[in-house]
Amino acid sequence: MADFLLELLSEEIPARMQAKARADLERLFTAQLSDAGLKAGDVTVYSTPRRLALIANDLPDQTEAVSEEAKGPPEGAPDQAVDGFCRKNGVIRDQLEVRDVKGRATYFAVINKPGRATSDVLAEAIPAIIKAFPWPKSMRWGDASASTESLRWVRPLSGIVAILGDDLVACEIDGVTSGYETVGHRFHHEGMITIGNAGDYAEKLRACHVLVDQAERESIVREGAAKAAADGGLELVADEGLVIENAGLTEWPVPLLGGFDPVFLDVPEEVIQLTARVNQKYFICRDKNGKLAPNFICTANIDATDGGKAIVAGNEKVLAARLSDAKFFWELDQKTALEDHAQKLSNIVFHEKLGTVADKVERVVKLAEWLASLEGTGLHRANPEQTQLAARLCKADLVTEMVGEFPELQGLMGGYYAEKEGLPIEVSNAIRDHYKPVGQGDEVPTDPVTVAVSLADKLDTLFSFFEIDEKPTGSKDPFALRRASLGILRLLQRNDIRVRMPLLSDFWSGKPNAGLGIDIVNFFHDRLGVQLKESGIRYDVVLASAQLGDDWDSILVRVEQRAKALQAFLETEDGSNLLVGYKRASNILKKETTAGVDPEQSNSKTLSYTPEKAEKALIDALDAAQPDVTAAIEAEEFEKAMIALAHLRAPIDQFFEDVTVNDSDADKREARLALLTRFRAAVHQVADFSKIEG
Repeated sequence: MADFLLELLSEEIPARMQAKARADLERLFTAQLSDAGLKAGDVTVYSTPRRLALIANDLPDQTEAVSEEAKGPPEGAPDQAVDGFCRKNGVIRDQLEVRDVKGRATYFAVINKPGRATSDVLAEAIPAIIKAFPWPKSMRWGDASASTESLRWVRPLSGIVAILGDDLVACEIDGVTSGYETVGHRFHHEGMITIGNAGDYAEKLRACHVLVDQAERESIVREGAAKAAADGGLELVADEGLVIENAGLTEWPVPLLGGFDPVFLDVPEEVIQLTARVNQKYFICRDKNGKLAPNFICTANIDATDGGKAIVAGNEKVLAARLSDAKFFWELDQKTALEDHAQKLSNIVFHEKLGTVADKVERVVKLAEWLASLEGTGLHRANPEQTQLAARLCKADLVTEMVGEFPELQGLMGGYYAEKEGLPIEVSNAIRDHYKPVGQGDEVPTDPVTVAVSLADKLDTLFSFFEIDEKPTGSKDPFALRRASLGILRLLQRNDIRVRMPLLSDFWSGKPNAGLGIDIVNFFHDRLGVQLKESGIRYDVVLASAQLGDDWDSILVRVEQRAKALQAFLETEDGSNLLVGYKRASNILKKETTAGVDPEQSNSKTLSYTPEKAEKALIDALDAAQPDVTAAIEAEEFEKAMIALAHLRAPIDQFFEDVTVNDSDADKREARLALLTRFRAAVHQVADFSKIEG
């Protein structure tokens, strides 16, 4: 057994690519070993800005010998067939064995493959891994780059270290040959480092100011940034994404505290944080009162002799320039009223088939005003003037300088500018929050004006793209319609809004639009099923609950409540057994329909015979349960409806146990089919059990 080290040295690997690169290296390496019949013990993968490395423990010295057999033609077959079989398997005729196969002598080739040295396997595997590496972006370089056949790598590949035990694994790709030597830190160590084996790799590089373990560098960044802030009497604003990115940008991370002119604190906090984070990869800090402090934490890639003073000073200058730009945009944008900014939206195309952003805003205004006026749906009446104003200005910040620099701030900056103009707080909040919720964990608005504008914006997007047949397909959703539908669902759920989707699509269309309404309802039922699946509600249960009698239930909040009650019921013994009884009844009725008998036309009200005991019990149970189920459904008390259904479980079980449905007496057969039809209809009052799996 021996340990293997592979290091692929290159120019700087982007931090955002390193996590996937580590996973890809392990996957490709493991696959190559598996194909050769080898398996390593533990496999550890490292990355720094300049290298990918892998250590595989406990590799055997060679692969196991393998004996393979191949069945050939029967004895006496034409020479051409026998010779072809020999060539295919790399043997001569004298090496063939003759065996009896079902009384017939048949040729067999036995191929004994000796074990291969692991070093030989690795020598072939390394170039294959490099060639197959799936970088999101890669490049060619040097004179060889004139050919499309030349090597591609994320940045120019400059070295390969490949050592099995203490021995070099000799390999070469595109002029880069393997060796024992690598490099240390770009600034802290000059010259080459000779690696002896996998065991001393990490420590030799550590001695040369390179920490190869990404997790260790992340820990240093995380803890060092918090300590630097605490030493300055501040509290670090945690940002795990920045921790990972800074660890991916450095081989010897050193967090340092810097500062900026407090005059920049007049700029909104989110702008400062984005400027620091996106442009400079800095952490921000808060003072003891929780307010944004005029300080930041940068991460150096060098242990400076002056304690990092020069590095901090340089970073302070760069950030000051960035913040000066942000302050300029902030002040410049305020010189123009949002109403005037909104006039420029006619210059921005929303979609070639849907007009400009100004056209979209007009649709949103109309829909938001109507939503604000609806009654009896759970939508709290919003001030119509405020709703109209918020909807008209909600996209105005798209043409501002600040949003042009930081698109992530759209909506937020509009809220700030509205507040500075002295518009009502309800209006500024609605402009700020109308994109929400944008993700599963995002805050859901509850203010009536914001809810009306947010719903109108998302519904318009959904209706518009469905109307021009730009619907999501498979994994493709270029206009983020699934995300918009999730936002709509969460707004409806959080605010308990009970509005029929076709009513909304008809108003948006300006006329009855059954096609759009059906498409939207089906889409939302699917999205609701996906959403509730994450909280433990089965997808098939949601689809079953989406059926209301003979029609689809387009009030999504009600579908959700019924699905939760139905799943709880199905998890009980009564529920699971009632489902079995329903399936049995449905199968009988389906067979009768297929045979040309219409159970719906059968009459169970007037019996020409005395029903059997179990038959009479089911009739009585249905007479008792159906009014209770109907009343509970009308009151939307779905748990009570399930309890009423549960009373049918024992009678239907006993019915199937004691009663023959397909009786030779035609009157009995017809009446019992009608009874099962009635039972099925009673169950369908609650949900369409035919859609439930199992």
